[in-house]
Amino acid sequence: MVHSFFGGSVTSLPPDPPSRLRTDQPVAIDERAAVDAVLAGDRDAFRILVDRESAAVVRACHRILGDLHEAEDAAQEAFVMAFRSLAGWRADGPFGAWLTRIAIRISLRRAQKRRDVVWIDPTDPDRPIDLPGGIDPASSSLRSERAADVRAAVARLDEPYRETVALRFFGELSLDEIATQTGRPLGTVKTHLHRGLIRLRGAIDGTAQ
Repeated sequence: MVHSFFGGSVTSLPPDPPSRLRTDQPVAIDERAAVDAVLAGDRDAFRILVDRESAAVVRACHRILGDLHEAEDAAQEAFVMAFRSLAGWRADGPFGAWLTRIAIRISLRRAQKRRDVVWIDPTDPDRPIDLPGGIDPASSSLRSERAADVRAAVARLDEPYRETVALRFFGELSLDEIATQTGRPLGTVKTHLHRGLIRLRGAIDGTAQ
């Protein structure tokens, strides 16, 4: 899973100094302190951040890609990119929100490169279709095809609508968090979301201009 990050591209780093953060601390760590420790050369501090954020990041990638292995690969790529860009984290919002934005972009880029995407329900990715006698293959197929259309339409949205819609519904970021991560005013984010959903509906219904 994403822990392979530590056996991959970062193995070329110099030996780690003694960790300045206790890895047995509760989840509620000081993110700024952890990032500063990583920038100072403490790789174990980044492991703390990976351990805390990996499940949410993989879940966000899974909702877009619909395949667990590919979602884990995308999450891996997101952590590598975050590690390389760590100095650019401004700490003006949660580290997890910043990381999710990176993961969403990577996942959308991957989704754009393939057609056979299976939809994952954002509210419950593992929920089957409960019908008498078990799952109805026809209903499941229709649901997947409809959802694939939705996801394809999201991928075709122009920016900033695509990112805003994806961050809200795939990344589960609040509007305030989206505003912080994108550097856009809250009112602008609300407008982008509203217009993005209108464009999305039009694309799906075939009424887009």
